[in-house]
Formats: sequence, structure tokens, C-alpha cells
Amino acid sequence: MSENVLEVKSLITGFRMEDGEWIRAVDGVSFRVPKGKTVGIVGESGCGKSVTAMSIVGLLPKPMGHVLEGEVIFKGEDLIKADSKRMHQVRGGEIGVIFQEPMTALNPVHRIGKQISESLILHRGMNKREALQESVNLLEKVGIPAPELRVMEYPHQLSGGMRQRVVIAIALACKPDLLIADEPTTALDVTVQSQILELMEDLQKDMGMSMILITHDLGVIAGHCDEVVVMYAGRVVERAPVNELFATPRHAYTKGLLAAIPTLETPRKSKLNTIEGQVAAIQDFVPGCRFCQRMERTGDTLKTRAPLIEISADHWVEACPECVDLNSKL
Repeated sequence: MSENVLEVKSLITGFRMEDGEWIRAVDGVSFRVPKGKTVGIVGESGCGKSVTAMSIVGLLPKPMGHVLEGEVIFKGEDLIKADSKRMHQVRGGEIGVIFQEPMTALNPVHRIGKQISESLILHRGMNKREALQESVNLLEKVGIPAPELRVMEYPHQLSGGMRQRVVIAIALACKPDLLIADEPTTALDVTVQSQILELMEDLQKDMGMSMILITHDLGVIAGHCDEVVVMYAGRVVERAPVNELFATPRHAYTKGLLAAIPTLETPRKSKLNTIEGQVAAIQDFVPGCRFCQRMERTGDTLKTRAPLIEISADHWVEACPECVDLNSKL
């Protein structure tokens, strides 16, 4: 049996435009999620993080979005080849998903208890009474006070932090083997953010599940992940164990992200470091190095994609000669 609960291999996800042309939002992404571990996916908006996650669970917008190539091996099964009936069993039952915004993830016209119960009835075969009692237990588990009252309330009656806890309760209702958390602390203040992340970490340890944590925040990655996948313009440019990546980043994009983090030594009111330029529009992506495209470089690096090579144990980098110094001491 593989030591990885999930292996994504050369995943290519595209969207069909009105003129019939396909554009690739995810272009040859590969990574693994070991059992019981947390893998962080980091990168700017528009880099393909959420599309990668939705490709795994088959929740791409239809009819435009499709997985064009690659494999998503979950517990030995390729989910790309699974039919819709099987994917209904996987989603919610074996893979839980925490979506970005809890107000859009929750149905505003249904009570909290009903929304949690739906998954319990569908995947665990409970009746309505059993599901409602289990919903109360789940709300208590995720730290919501007076859960027996909250199950009868609507999403608008809860604070942002409590709504996010409800979304976590729904995602964990069926004790999944893998949890995909897509920016689970977006729009929450730092105190609530810390509480949510600690809650997820505690529940992960209790349940022994694996987790994919998608975020913009490298501080969250440093504190809560075992491995890191750095995405840029639909591709993985670097992936490594978390300590290795923060100690010895190799790709220019990773270095730029880390340099943009303010530290305690940063002088007050000083200008923060930024990465020049911006991510190109998806239809303008070059076949070669897309970070070189951002830096407005010219030459062959824009024409040919550099290979992803292993430069040290489990440390992989897209080996563009302009973005990675391959001659430096490893």
C-alpha cells in the first residue's frame, strides 16, 4: 500500500473558450500528499491553486472546465476515470472540502443542522434524528458554544468565525481520509484565524487524516505544513519539505515571496518588498518559463519549458537557468 493518500501526476486542466479554443489553467502539476501529513499550496491569485483542488474532487465548472490529461491517484484509485456515482461517494465521504468563503459555501435558506445532516444521511446512512444529534456533536467538536441552539439557526445569524467552523464541521462529518482546505481563513481577523488553524490541526491529529492547505500566507505554511508546493501561472515551480524550502529556496519566485514577508527587524513604515510585474493573463501564457515572462526577459527560456529536477532529497525545482542558479552549492 502506498504511503501517500494522494498522488497528482502531470495534471492538466483546461477551460474551453467561446471560440472553441482551450486554455490551460493547470499545466502539468505533480505533487503528493503523504498519509497524516499536511501539504501547503502557495502562490498568488491566478496561479491555479483552487483549480487544482477542484480538479481533484471533480468540481470544475461545467461545461467549460475539464481535466485534459494526468492522473489523480487517491488511495490507489484514479479519480479522473471515476464515474459520477463514485465521485458522489468520494466527495464529502472520503475527501472533505473547506471552501474559500463560508457565506457562499452555506445555503442561506436552510438551518445549520439541516446542512450538516445532509452529508451524514447521504454518506453514513443515518436517519434525520440521528443526523441532527450528530450535527450537535460536530458543532461542539469544532468549538461552537450552545450547539443544540446553533443547529436551529441560519448562516446569517452566525459570525464569520462561527460560519467557518460550521463549514469545517460539514467537511469533517464523515471522517474523511483527506481534507482540502481552500483558503479556510480568508476574511477572518488574525485572532479567529489562529483559532481556526489550531482547530484544524487538532482535528487532523485526532482523526489521522491528511490535508491540503491552500493559502497566500507563508506564515501559515511555515506553522502548519509538512511540505510546500509553490505554484506560479498554473505550474509547480518548487516543492520541498517546509523547513528545507524556507531555509534554502532555490527558485526566484519562491525567493521573491519569502522576501515580501515583513519581519520583526523590518523598520516601521518602511516600503515592503514586492515582486515586480504581475501574473500574465492565462491566454497570454508562454510555453517556456512564465516567471521570465513576468520579468520581461527575452530568449530561449520563454520558448521551452524547463524540467522539474530534484536538487536535493525531496526538493524539486523548475530548472530555468534564468530563475535558478544550478551551479550554486546544494
